[in-house]
Amino acid sequence: MVAGKRKKIILAILEKIGRGITAKCMQKYLFLFSRSQMNERIYDFVPYRYGCFSFQANQDLVSLEKNGYIAINEVDKSDKEYTLLHQYHAFQDLDMFERKIIEEICQLYGKMSQNELIAYTYRKWPYTAINSVIKQHILSLDELDVVNKQKAKLIQTEPMLFTIGYEGFSLEKFLNRLIRLNVHTLVDVRKNAFSMKYGFSKGILEKACNGVNVKYVHIPELGIESSKRQTLVNQNDYDELFDEYECTTLRKYWNYLLQLHDIVETDNRVCLMCFEKDPRQCHRTRVAKALMSLPQHKYKLNEIFL
Repeated sequence: MVAGKRKKIILAILEKIGRGITAKCMQKYLFLFSRSQMNERIYDFVPYRYGCFSFQANQDLVSLEKNGYIAINEVDKSDKEYTLLHQYHAFQDLDMFERKIIEEICQLYGKMSQNELIAYTYRKWPYTAINSVIKQHILSLDELDVVNKQKAKLIQTEPMLFTIGYEGFSLEKFLNRLIRLNVHTLVDVRKNAFSMKYGFSKGILEKACNGVNVKYVHIPELGIESSKRQTLVNQNDYDELFDEYECTTLRKYWNYLLQLHDIVETDNRVCLMCFEKDPRQCHRTRVAKALMSLPQHKYKLNEIFL
């Protein structure tokens, strides 16, 4: 879904609600909108500090402020409020199904208090509350028990080394995959932890991981210079590059591989990440291969696919 459509839906919700909307409530309204869509969802969400949260939605809201569509004001240390600066008639630009969803959200949830709205999403979708820092204040003991049982289902103890490429993932889908596999630590083996794809540059990714209780570690020494990838055409080219990588970079920085081994042994469930979707075209496979060749390792290997 194009960014323009996403932003129109945000503006349309502000128009129909007819007042300022706090950041926590806006995330919940957008979550409810996404859950009501029949086809591609406008946003993906992760279970974050205050429940369902979309990093992309947050970025779109910042962009709307930057471009003069909305104002963002601090409400308190943990919340903000969004208000329209002008009437844009965004609601009328949406299709009939999108307008119907927004009207239903306003009718059913528009008059709820913030805590009532948050509690509603926690009850209906307990997974969204597993990392909440306020759930004990707004849910009953029985409701908390449901959330805790949901979280307990995700616990896996078998030592495991995962590998993943974020190509094709949104940040939220990427994090949800890690959460559902109970990954404790994400190890970034890119040479440069920068990406044109939103959410996968080091600063944002590290903050996002911390928010869902996944530790982030960057080991650039195990990466490959991007200049060496410019002329790759077929699988043979990739294989030759990675053969060279094993003979040069991995040998030169073997101590960093041993450091990574210690992380896997200590943190129990660790995932190596890079960009490429196809593991055959990513050096993370050779890093994993080297780790699996170490004597007396206690973990199994599992490649994560989209």
